[in-house]
This record gives sequence, structure tokens and C-alpha cells, in this order.
Amino acid sequence: MSKRKYFGTDGIRGKVGNAPITPDFVLKLGWAAGKVLARHGSRQIIIGKDTRISGYMLASALEAGLAAAGSSSAFTGPMPTPAIAYLTRAFRAEAGIVISASHNPFDENGIKFFSIDGTKLHDEVEKEIEAALAKPLTCVASSKLGKASRLIDAAGRYIEFCKGTFPSDLSLQGLKIVIDCANGATYHIAPTVLRELGALVVPLGCQPNGININQQCGSTDVRLLQRRVLAEKADLGIAYDGDGDRIIMVDHLGRKVDGDQILYVIAREKLRQGKLSGGVVGTLMSNMGLELALKQLGVPFERARVGDRYVIEKMKEKNWRVGAENSGHVILLDKTTTGDGIIAGLQVLSAMVGNKMHLHHLCSDMHLLPQVLVNVRLAGLQDPLKSAAVKKASAEAEHHLAGHGRLLLRKSGTEPLIRVMVEGDDARKISRLAQNIADAVKAES
Repeated sequence: MSKRKYFGTDGIRGKVGNAPITPDFVLKLGWAAGKVLARHGSRQIIIGKDTRISGYMLASALEAGLAAAGSSSAFTGPMPTPAIAYLTRAFRAEAGIVISASHNPFDENGIKFFSIDGTKLHDEVEKEIEAALAKPLTCVASSKLGKASRLIDAAGRYIEFCKGTFPSDLSLQGLKIVIDCANGATYHIAPTVLRELGALVVPLGCQPNGININQQCGSTDVRLLQRRVLAEKADLGIAYDGDGDRIIMVDHLGRKVDGDQILYVIAREKLRQGKLSGGVVGTLMSNMGLELALKQLGVPFERARVGDRYVIEKMKEKNWRVGAENSGHVILLDKTTTGDGIIAGLQVLSAMVGNKMHLHHLCSDMHLLPQVLVNVRLAGLQDPLKSAAVKKASAEAEHHLAGHGRLLLRKSGTEPLIRVMVEGDDARKISRLAQNIADAVKAES
């Protein structure tokens, strides 16, 4: 597969004002996408965004480019990424576009695409869009220009869709839930979903101002949520990321419950109900404790490359319906077409209510092995993973692990980072080994 120039594992991302996240590029991107995606006749593109201040500027640029190509834009306003996937399907739109950089800081942004069936674009389509970007921008005749409109009650439609994935014979009545919406796209959706299902909701991170998205809150930083769960004596806490496709939870004891544990709870509950079709997909980053716990249940487990698109590819290849990343992307193809934090959380809540158990107890049969992840920011363009010093540090770590752990080095698909992951049965040892490798990477970057 040839390397794409702009598209990463989750669309196109970057720092606002720097290529490619500039108004002129995004205008050209809208035009190129409009040309490539106009194949089914509707020529309508649904556009949503998270709460970043730059979203307004980029939405205007996208709309202009799409209009020049003859495609019309239907705007939803702030809306979770998985909501756009759902609405694209529901309205039979040509495609869906989300303006978001997910869990990244506010001064970064990105563009994600969904196909007419609510799935991420195939690599081949992304390559066609990149090829179109290299051509001169043209404009259709005035009579064929696209129009812009507002999608009425987009939030209400998605709220009802989410509620429909929760068992109709169950209720959240009596549960006190602290939810942290990361000052992002779920701020006006998730609290309503949970309240309408009967929960007492304590909101956090629900006052976006354009620059506070993911700022010491949400799924990437649950410390505030942990403190609030304990202070409120809540039954649990739920944290989403800025665009709502990730979820991390906190039990009533204030302990973090990550994507691996959430995946385990959902898979075990489906197995208990006789609804688990085949096995479960994780990633190279998934904790070995998940693999061992699923083995105890007799549930097959496969690892995909890191990135939710690769998890979905593996799930479709195996014809399995359940998969996740430990970062909180939980994909349930029997419910929807992409990772959805709200829907994943509802499945865990239904397991809690149905079994009359705390989240802590639902996770108790899965024991996470100590795992250290160190992120090293790249300062230049060179690839430190090819250096002799990094290879030597990695080889030494493998020797010390001696078959009692795992080592994984990889480039992030969404940020200029090298991720160093070491897993094993000795927390102090793996921390030291991870830091040694990270230091070697820093010296070469």
C-alpha cells in the first residue's frame, strides 16, 4: 500500500494555522472530497464538529469547497464523531465529515470522513481525494453550486438512537453517575441520555468555551473525575474524549477502568446472555491480562494494529462484533458502525444493572499486568526507531524481560509522538526499561 501524503490513521490532523490545517487547504479538501464522493446522487454531505474554536473557520472553508464542487452541506453544530456516522446512514447522505482532533489539545484540529454507510473511508477513496487535491480547483456552473443548511434536531435523533441500545426492560434509576464530557462534543448529549434513562447525573467538563476541550479533563486525564466520584459518593464515573468516540470509566472506589476492562465486561456479559458471536479483537497495546481473562472464559482473542480502523478491519475479517483499544475506543458492530463512547458506556451500565453489581466487581476477574507507556515527542523529521542506539536499548529490554513481558515501540498515527510500551510482571523493572528506551529515542529525535 503506497503511503498517503495527508491522511493518517484517523483522517487529517495538525496544528491550526500550519499546513495542512489551514483555511485554504481545507477549502481545497472540501472541493476534492466533493468531486470524489459525489457518486450516489444525493450530493449532500453532513458536517459536524467538536467544540474547538477553530471549528467555525474550518467548517466555513469546507462548505465553500464542497459548494464549488456542487455538493451541499448540512451542518449539525457540535456533535460527537459517532453521531455523524449514525446521521450519515440515517439520512442516506453522500458522506459525513467531522471537524475534530479527538483527544488532542484545542490548538490542533482535523478532518475525518465517513462513507454513506457510516464507516470510515477506505484507503483507496482517501488516495483518490489526495489525487484530486493535486489538480487545479474549478467551480461548477452557478446553477449547480451546492447549498448550506442546518440539520434540524440532529442532537435529538442521536439521543434517541443511543437510548435505543439500552435494554428497554432496565432503568438507571437509583444510580448516581459523574460524567466528564471533556468540554467537548458530548456536553449536551451524554447528560441527557443518562438522565432520560433514569440516572442522577453530576456533570463535569460540560461548559466548553472553545479552548478548554480536553484540558486536564476527559478520558485522557481522569484525576478530576476520580476525586469527584469519591466526593459525591457516586456509583461510578464516565469520561469521554473531545469528540466522544472514546470512553474511560471510574468505579465507586475511584479506580480507573480502561478500554481493556470495559471490553472484558461487555464481552463477558454478551457471553452470559448467549449473544457473543465468535471472539474479541484488541490491539498490540491491549494488556495481556485481558487476553488471559478472556482465555479463562473460552473466548477467542485476536490483536490488530493500533488504531480503531484496524480493529474494525480485523473484526470484519473474523466476522466478530466486539473489539476495542485500551485507550477507550470500543467498537460494537451489533450496535453501530464505529467506536462510540456513549453507546459503550450504556452496555457496561446495563451489565451493572442487570447483574446488580458495582463496576468494580464486574472487573474483578480480570487482572491487569503492570504496563508502562511513555510518549516521546518528535522534535525533527528523522525516524529514531531506525537508529542503532534505540535498537540496542530495545534489545537489552527484551533480554531483561526474558519472555515474561512485552515491548512495543510505534509511531502515533495522530500525533508527532513515539510511543514506548513495556509490559511485565515487575512494575519497577518495566518502568526502568521503558525510560531507558525513551531516553534513547529522545537522544535520536
